[in-house]
Amino acid sequence: MSAARPSSRNARKPTPWIRHGIAAAVVVALIAGGVYFYTKRGSDAAEGAFRTVQVERGDIRVAISSTGTLSAISTVTVGSQVSGQVTDVLVDFNDPVTRGQVIARIDPKTYEAQIAQGNAQVASARASLSQAQATLLNAELDYKRKADLGARQLVARSDVDLAKAALDQARAQVNAAQASIRQQAASTQTTQVNLDRTVIRSPVDGVVLTRSIEPGQTVAASLQAPELFTIAEDLAKMKIELAVDEADIGQVRTGQNVSFTVDAFPDRQFRGTVEQVRLSATTTNNVVTYPVVVTVDNSDGTLLPGLTVNAEIEVSKREDVLKVSNAALRFKPSDDAQSATPAAPGAGGPRGGSGMLDDLSRTAASMNLNANQQAAFDTAAEAVRARQAARQAQASQQGGGGGNRLFGGGGGRGGPGGAGGPVMIGGPGAGNMQAQMRQRMADRFKEDFATFRATLDDAQKKQWDAAISNLVNAKRVQIYQLVDGAPQGVMVRLGASDGTDTEISGGGLKAGDPIVTGERAARE
Repeated sequence: MSAARPSSRNARKPTPWIRHGIAAAVVVALIAGGVYFYTKRGSDAAEGAFRTVQVERGDIRVAISSTGTLSAISTVTVGSQVSGQVTDVLVDFNDPVTRGQVIARIDPKTYEAQIAQGNAQVASARASLSQAQATLLNAELDYKRKADLGARQLVARSDVDLAKAALDQARAQVNAAQASIRQQAASTQTTQVNLDRTVIRSPVDGVVLTRSIEPGQTVAASLQAPELFTIAEDLAKMKIELAVDEADIGQVRTGQNVSFTVDAFPDRQFRGTVEQVRLSATTTNNVVTYPVVVTVDNSDGTLLPGLTVNAEIEVSKREDVLKVSNAALRFKPSDDAQSATPAAPGAGGPRGGSGMLDDLSRTAASMNLNANQQAAFDTAAEAVRARQAARQAQASQQGGGGGNRLFGGGGGRGGPGGAGGPVMIGGPGAGNMQAQMRQRMADRFKEDFATFRATLDDAQKKQWDAAISNLVNAKRVQIYQLVDGAPQGVMVRLGASDGTDTEISGGGLKAGDPIVTGERAARE
């Protein structure tokens, strides 16, 4: 038994190569852990030096806020054209009325008496006419007799002349009597019109909003027509008159959507449409505003005239676009950070032109193109992409300094081709240089897509030209993407902004890319 024990201990003892392998594994693990710790720490320190936000893809809605008052599309004030005492008021507030319906009466006795008097005067004038006609007949006979006798020289010539004068006088009396009849008839007709006006009728179909008279009240229409009723023509359709500031009025167009709320129904949101942008500006305390008329469907009768409205006019809505926080547009790196992390050649990236083509593709998709028009667009877009690819390949061979300047490919940071067009260049003549570059871009677009544009109708051409103009004249700024822990400048085109986020395009950015918004304070 004792001889077997040493043999057992020798079997458990590990061999030298196993001990060496374990020791080596431990050493390798320690080295790898140290490398990872220090690398991760350095990376976190570099990334932690900057505050960032991610590029997002989503919708941007741009709206203008304003206030106004609801009212009926057409409101009619009903007055009285005659004076007198009101005898009957046949409608009240909120009563529906129809066109021609009697809504009030004024005492007609005065006008009835005047008509009776006028009829008597007409009868008297007709009696005078009969008398004048009889006198005329007698004068005609007398003149005829004396004229015959005078021709035979049986009476003096003076007697014939007197008979002729009497005839003319009788004819004049007949004409005077006839004129008197017409005058009295016209006077009676005027009185009859005033008598009819003692019955007040509704001029339109609608609803009575206000009633300003009571039975027994006397109205006087000698100076101006008194207002008796206010009738809203149709409350199923209403309007809002918004006061829009002069700084925002340039963005408002007919047909834009409007959402609004009223204090009477705080949990509901209503919608309308811009009907008219009026030119009559109003100045109050040196603030210039323009009235904007919005039409509203009120078929359910919920909205009431006079309600105060808090409205938002949707001037632009961009769907499924790249956007970034406005804080990223304000960031400028410090001199140390900027000199330590220069932008790589071609920072604008090859997608500057592709970004513009993507925008044009979205525009074309919204124009309801037919098959021929879509084919023409695809052909033009493919030709542009091929030219960009060729220029990018040439730029790569030459060290990345070139690129498609018209469509934003290539170019160093701050270079003229940056990311989709002219870069904001300072110094004398910068404005002219930018204008020239924008014009060259516009000319190139017209040349590349001339065949496609020729296939469009007038409305489509207008939409296409507006899209080209917006792309060419878009503001371009430099933002900073965090690449390997350092900010790298990227030129982008700005689009719509809702005050929090701004649409961007170009620069090769995609959703999820980190964009620097600020530098963190240095830590020990």
